[in-house]
Amino acid sequence: MKKISTTCPIERAQEVIGGKWKVCILGKLLVRTYRYGELKKEMPDISNKMLTQTLRALEKAGLVDRYVYAVVPPKTEYSSTALGKTLEPMLTEIEQWSLLNKDKVDNFIEQILSE
Repeated sequence: MKKISTTCPIERAQEVIGGKWKVCILGKLLVRTYRYGELKKEMPDISNKMLTQTLRALEKAGLVDRYVYAVVPPKTEYSSTALGKTLEPMLTEIEQWSLLNKDKVDNFIEQILSE
């Protein structure tokens, strides 16, 4: 087992919620429960493999609940846990920052995409 070497709270949080897709998925699950296919439709740029891996990582971290219904075909739903819901103020602040700085954020994204 790898030992945690940092005492920096931001770096420790980054280990749990960092990555391209985790914050986006967490934000969606704060609003409502989603089925896998619904999340995929909302996030067309994420691959099936990455969506599955990210959901599993968030579930392992205790931020997302996965509920599998015993039906055919299988039905699986994902929702935010109580721990996941504690991230709501931070995610709301990130969303507000992005909206407040929309032009700058959009320009930055366009630069990245044109490289």
